[in-house]
Amino acid sequence: MTFIPNAAALNVTWRKSSRSNESTNCVEFASSDGMVSYVRDSKDPSGPALTLTAAAHAAFITAVANGEFDFGLF
Repeated sequence: MTFIPNAAALNVTWRKSSRSNESTNCVEFASSDGMVSYVRDSKDPSGPALTLTAAAHAAFITAVANGEFDFGLF
């Protein structure tokens, strides 16, 4: 994983889940070449981003789908 201080400086198209609706508590993803993806907080588009390998991105999505980040909130 690599830390990027200003996600707005990346030349990528950011996307968030269609299930987010108008929620402000979302993460957004972008990809530049299919090998690396980026993740940022949708509330802070000029804030930091993290780079993820394709394998790390897949593991993150699997963990989300399995409820590993719900922390008893739902």
